[in-house]
Amino acid sequence: MLDLGICTVCPWQCGVNRLAGETGACGAGALPKVALVSLHQWEEPCFVGEHGAGTVFFSYCNLHCVFCQNHEISQAGVGEEILIARLAEIFLEQQNRGAQSLDLVSPTQYVPQIIEALDIAKASGLCLPVVYNSNGYENVQTLESLAGYVDVFLPDLKYKDIAAAQKYSQAADYFSVASKAIKKMVELVGPPAFDAQGMMKRGVLVRHLIIPGQMKDSKALLDWLWNTFGDRIYLSLMNQFTPLYEVHAYKEINRKLTTYEYDQVVDHALNLGIKQCFIQEGKTSSVDFVPVFNGRGVLTADTE
Repeated sequence: MLDLGICTVCPWQCGVNRLAGETGACGAGALPKVALVSLHQWEEPCFVGEHGAGTVFFSYCNLHCVFCQNHEISQAGVGEEILIARLAEIFLEQQNRGAQSLDLVSPTQYVPQIIEALDIAKASGLCLPVVYNSNGYENVQTLESLAGYVDVFLPDLKYKDIAAAQKYSQAADYFSVASKAIKKMVELVGPPAFDAQGMMKRGVLVRHLIIPGQMKDSKALLDWLWNTFGDRIYLSLMNQFTPLYEVHAYKEINRKLTTYEYDQVVDHALNLGIKQCFIQEGKTSSVDFVPVFNGRGVLTADTE
């Protein structure tokens, strides 16, 4: 049982009493805080469908990535605190709006509240595939509590290199933690499963954002993923690195990814034999792809 009174929900194991207003490394409190509810068209095609993925963007994060595109909500905590009953309503509203999936973005710090809200929503007819869209920095024990609640795990895998993980996300143990977490995710939901329309209904899809100058690390991650899981997972290689937030202080990554860098990583995946992989084409490095976190759909239903 996860206890917010002595919070150990994430790998930081802060032990703070969130029920009494204390906050730890993530910044989250006792109530779920949400910044945006939307039908999102920019996720992988297997989550979007005709109307879009039913995204719920949660505020705060247990990592502090210097390049975070969503820093308004992950670091500054922009959003609205809501009751768990309202969160359950949001889940059902996304289904009623025609969402293809219920896409929980940055959910880690609110797992106990999300479980309670899912119980309420499922009792009222929620049947969308639940997608757990996280940074990969997860407690295995917390993931185990999600058995039967999450259909698809959508984790990042950011770094294998310890120095890069510490420098850019203040988490030197990132790969050690995330690798164990992804193994647990695969154990919990099994191999990928799709419906007749190509929508992912179950399984694990690992995202990797390629960082400028980090081709070697990206290739090392692909080696590990292929050697560990083979075709038991899907991958998504992302070229959308956009120099925002605090990147200006890190000259070596204060630029967009080059086509050469991205192609080198994609070619490495192909050479390994990886086929179950989404790639990005065109110019995806733009602030145009960053959502506007204006609280839409959070306190009241979005009718559009």
